[in-house]
Amino acid sequence: MARWSIPFVTLISGGLVGVFLAGPLLHGQPSIPPTVPRDVVSYREVAKKVLPAVVSIEARAKVATKKTGEKKKSKIDDERIPDELRKFFEDQGPGGADDNPNLGFGSGFLIDAKGVILTNNHVVDGADSVEVQLTDGRKFTSKDIKTDVKTDLAIVRIESKLPLPYLELGDSDMMEIGDRVLAAGAPFGLTGSVTAGIISAKGRSLRMNMYEDFLQTDAAINPGNSGGPLVNLEGKVIGINSAIKSRNGGFQGVGLAVASNLAKNVVQQLLKDGVVHRGYLGIGIRDVVDPELAKKLGVEEKGGVLVTQVSEGAPSSKAGVQDGDVITQLAGKPVKDSRDLQMTVAGLPLGKPADLTVIRDGKPVNLKVTIEEQPTDFGKVSLPVPTKTPKREKGSTMSLDKIGLDVSDLTADLADQLGYKENATGALITNVDRDGIAYEAGLRRGFLITKVDKVSVKSATACKDAVEKGSLEQGILLSVTSPIGGSNLVLLKASEK
Repeated sequence: MARWSIPFVTLISGGLVGVFLAGPLLHGQPSIPPTVPRDVVSYREVAKKVLPAVVSIEARAKVATKKTGEKKKSKIDDERIPDELRKFFEDQGPGGADDNPNLGFGSGFLIDAKGVILTNNHVVDGADSVEVQLTDGRKFTSKDIKTDVKTDLAIVRIESKLPLPYLELGDSDMMEIGDRVLAAGAPFGLTGSVTAGIISAKGRSLRMNMYEDFLQTDAAINPGNSGGPLVNLEGKVIGINSAIKSRNGGFQGVGLAVASNLAKNVVQQLLKDGVVHRGYLGIGIRDVVDPELAKKLGVEEKGGVLVTQVSEGAPSSKAGVQDGDVITQLAGKPVKDSRDLQMTVAGLPLGKPADLTVIRDGKPVNLKVTIEEQPTDFGKVSLPVPTKTPKREKGSTMSLDKIGLDVSDLTADLADQLGYKENATGALITNVDRDGIAYEAGLRRGFLITKVDKVSVKSATACKDAVEKGSLEQGILLSVTSPIGGSNLVLLKASEK
């Protein structure tokens, strides 16, 4: 049974249909600019240029001997991956399906006359060797495989006595929505296939990989296309076909390709070192998307990223970044969202200081941060889920009926019971009204309120006084921490009816 290499996820139903009516132009209606090019009659010249450099890849692995009755263990343990996608990846990887030594089948393309092939990591994941076939029928076997899981990219080296045809990586940033593109590869094993379409969107993210920058296209992409090139009409590669959104795993007009500009740095490092070195800050973050929350934080409409956790000993901690800071600029570049920050950090040189601007309690603070290399397990370790909830102590609880919760002082016993640090202070939430505004905002028993409207509160009484002074019409901003570390900002506001 063939295992085609291309992931798919469930497509949310819905969409828009555009209707164009032929007829005379109305008064004031702009005419079609005379510079619009005529329809392309054929893509034959582009296809002739591209196809010789496109390869099909069959990944192989040694069959692992298993004890009788031993259960196969899944490699896919990321809870963010939908069940149907998880099952697909398990069937692709070692130990999947029938334990066939053929792991899967995908595509790739030569980027160097000496035999360097670019493809997806999930095409070759777990392979001991790969068999590469060119469109002219030549076959090569290689064990020289280097991968980068965090971008789902990989390179394979083959040896040839003669120079090989190859493709140039183009500038994906220059592509615009509506530009025409061709996708090449081996869908369902049909090598040398080419399909045409346009760029449907840019900057897409599926949250499958740590670093993502997908171009969306309606060029037909199917299982087996993974790792193949998405090219512009100059024949330059502007994307690496990687995934499709589909209800049934087949083509439905939504294909995703890793942007070539993201791939360039990955390729260079894999060729040079065999691994990709990236910097990191060591923080937990979330986007500041709520305009009302942004206003409370003193952040302008330019965006920003809220720091929810600072890892001890990480570059961010050494630089003085704190929970609740909003990062607005790094190395002279504005930070609009978490993707902006992530890509900027990954591209900064290691060991060199960079300027970092944060908004803290409504005021800008300038810091210096020295980027360090990511630990090997960075992005893979999940925080433990707290299982304990605080015991209610009679006589020490205060009710905040205004927002629908009860709080008490954080005693040494409670701090020890819940896992808070010895120096932690604040108002401990001991009960939350399920019909109240606090529960609706995500507050739960065991959380610790440390600030109310940017003012520190170190006791239940101080917390109650601050909440009573606040206005639900304008919004009450709470700084909250959890026993497992990290903080969050919660804006409580009366609903408009």
